[in-house]
Amino acid sequence: MKPQDITYQPEPVKSIVIVGKDRNSSAGNYLAGLLASYKHLYAFIDKQLMMKSRIVRDLAVDLQEMGCPMRAVEATEEAKTMDSVMEMCSWLMEKGADRDAVLVAVGGGITTDMVGFTAGIYKRGVRYVNVPSTLLAQVDAALGGKSGVNFEKYKNILGVIRQPVITFIWPSLLTSLPRRDFLSGAAEMLKTFMIEDGGNYRKAADLFFDMSSEYNMEVLMNGKDESKTWAGIMKKHMDTLCELIGAAADIKAGVVSRDPFEKEERRKLNLGHTFAHAIETLAQRDGGERFQHPEDPRQPQGVTHGEAVAMGLVLAARLADRYFRKDKNDPTELEGMISNDLWDSDIPCYCPYTVEEMAETMKKDKKAEGGKIHFVLPKSVGDVVTVGLTVEEVCRLMA
Repeated sequence: MKPQDITYQPEPVKSIVIVGKDRNSSAGNYLAGLLASYKHLYAFIDKQLMMKSRIVRDLAVDLQEMGCPMRAVEATEEAKTMDSVMEMCSWLMEKGADRDAVLVAVGGGITTDMVGFTAGIYKRGVRYVNVPSTLLAQVDAALGGKSGVNFEKYKNILGVIRQPVITFIWPSLLTSLPRRDFLSGAAEMLKTFMIEDGGNYRKAADLFFDMSSEYNMEVLMNGKDESKTWAGIMKKHMDTLCELIGAAADIKAGVVSRDPFEKEERRKLNLGHTFAHAIETLAQRDGGERFQHPEDPRQPQGVTHGEAVAMGLVLAARLADRYFRKDKNDPTELEGMISNDLWDSDIPCYCPYTVEEMAETMKKDKKAEGGKIHFVLPKSVGDVVTVGLTVEEVCRLMA
């Protein structure tokens, strides 16, 4: 056999299970039944989620009855490090986990990232299952097999690509999600529909606008309880939300199946993320001081990943306008539309850093190759292209 005849078949996306608006025990029983088919389970659960979510506590009881050891995870960006991964590996060793182990990650993107990374390196790789609990994780972070940890204050600079055997998307988990975290996921969902629309971008933008309008009316105008009001709004719109979660998951799963190792098409999923990771890195270094605007309740302290992505989407649209248009004085219609949709949904999208301030951080982006970065530029909703640019070229274009 000639060397060129040898082909490698990349590991595909194994399965994605979408569970609808069911909030009784049947969804949990179904998940428990899926997990029961594996003999050696080891669960990692976001400890804050365990305290806040009755659904997760019920799941923990099911896992305990299966004899599954469980470990609480400190799901913060500060804890998302190799030290934490090594501690998880040590725990698995102590529990006697072998090559037939199946790790179960229950939590948001930080939890699924750390567990996915651990699964990729423990004993040269074991299987794992994702049960994402946040909107951001359900539409993006827990899908596709990419997992990583932060290193020297750079976002996800260390990582592996290893597909989970199951990703169990359970929208009812979102009912315990704080509003700010939900809106962070909303930004990531809008990013997905910017890449592949199918009419879902406008549907999602309108949904988030309606939800935020209802919330502001009840809380700011009528003085209603914030958490109870938001929980009621979530339940009211759960049908539409489930449809959009399923659509976004299908898009990402399709892209990943066609390009599992980010050689071509999968790069489009990084829309807005080169800017977003630079924003997060700078915010971590300066303590998020640039985001402190106490006079404006819609501009909260610090920045979440989803908020940074929202800012990145606006900057990517601005860069696209500068790159594709000869007359830089033309109005940036796409940037304006994205900004308005994000702002109307109460998703912060103004970046307090200049491109020049972000330049050095972007140069260290994990997607940089040969001095250039694959910037994903939106031409319109549902039409994005990847362009190789140096950071210096980006600075000149956006000056």
